[in-house]
Amino acid sequence: MNTITLAAHAEDPTLPFHDVWWISLIKLLGVFVVLLLLTLFTINYERKVVARMAVRPGPNQVGPKGWLQSLTDGLKLPFKEEIIPKTADKVVYFIAPVISCTTAFTAFSVIPFAGVVNMFGHRTALQLTDVPVSVLVLLACSSMSVYGVVLSGWASGSTYPLLGGLRSSAQMISYEVAMGLSIVAVFMTAGTMSTSQIVRAQASGNPIDLFGMHLTTPSWYAVLLLPSFVIYMIAAVGETNRAPFDLPEAESELVGGFHTEYSSFKFAMFFLAEYINMITVSAFCTTLFLGGWRVPFLTAIWPGANSGYWGVLWFLIKVLIFLFGFIWLRATLPRMRYDQFMRFGWKVLIPVNLVWILFLSYVKVANNQLSQTTKWITIGGIVVVVLLIALFWPAARKPRQISIEEQLAARPPGSFPVPPMDLQVPPSPRARRAVAERTPATVGGDSETKEV
Repeated sequence: MNTITLAAHAEDPTLPFHDVWWISLIKLLGVFVVLLLLTLFTINYERKVVARMAVRPGPNQVGPKGWLQSLTDGLKLPFKEEIIPKTADKVVYFIAPVISCTTAFTAFSVIPFAGVVNMFGHRTALQLTDVPVSVLVLLACSSMSVYGVVLSGWASGSTYPLLGGLRSSAQMISYEVAMGLSIVAVFMTAGTMSTSQIVRAQASGNPIDLFGMHLTTPSWYAVLLLPSFVIYMIAAVGETNRAPFDLPEAESELVGGFHTEYSSFKFAMFFLAEYINMITVSAFCTTLFLGGWRVPFLTAIWPGANSGYWGVLWFLIKVLIFLFGFIWLRATLPRMRYDQFMRFGWKVLIPVNLVWILFLSYVKVANNQLSQTTKWITIGGIVVVVLLIALFWPAARKPRQISIEEQLAARPPGSFPVPPMDLQVPPSPRARRAVAERTPATVGGDSETKEV
């Protein structure tokens, strides 16, 4: 195949990629190596950022300024002793971490790193492959990753991993729905499910003049579809089991969660899958909402900013910004309670997403069938109605909190103390004695007897 045909196929992602086999092999190995290096970097990146926020040194011994600490940890884990529980289902116990790692790596196969580049004399798109439904491939990979977590919890033959696996299945399914609905708005706006075409749809922008320079504002879907962008970011944190949504791995409740009974190399595979999933959802968000590998502002002063391998640099910068957001959340927010977390997903994110999709559907119909005046009047009316409903929606009435004094007063004399219902710290013995002296006992004795 000649160079012109290759370039045409690279520019049109709806056509199949027809690279020679060794070019495809190089790109496959490149994706694998990039993910491994990004994982090693992200682990140390997280440790250093969290240490900086907590005003402590962080890793600073291994390598220049401690940057080889994650590499030594990765080399150490496979050589540690492996302990397999006697009650474990051996086959499923071995397969579960493989599923988690495989789905994490596979999801990156349809992510575009850059546009058309020259690789050893062949022009090819810097993307492993692309299909008309690439976004569905990503969603399928993220959906399949839950099997690794659930099966690892079940196959361990222990209570705490099983609870962590059950938590994870409910959590990932719930937030997968919110994530999928947030991507529907991107389908509707771009008119395609191909990741390369979605990046191309965000390439054109509005020209502006700033200090004598002719710049182009980005038509990123993060701006045009802001509610979908915000919901996707929240759902991505829940999908990857990261703090404050790290309920399947809650150390204070479940020891270590679904991978409590794993050690050595299998634990390293779960650790690797978690960080690759973070990188994948960040790259996915960059592709769908931030224009992918394109940078709009430099094209006025540097026409070749979006050509060649420069797209890889802009793509990685955007991904690292999202990874910083994951780390920032972990260092800032406490873990949510499980019922609050599930209520937030089903009663807030999904209904808001559905209303937003209906609104976008009406806007698309209005653009084709209504005049400009009628369109803006009706859109403004819909926004006002939604705001009024949200403002006057009756709030759920919370049950009255029973004070500790009331609980102590209602306790029969001679009974053993119980933890307070509202989980408050119980008063000191002196305070309890003072309450008892003010409260006459009427059960099991005369009114003159005081409870001590």
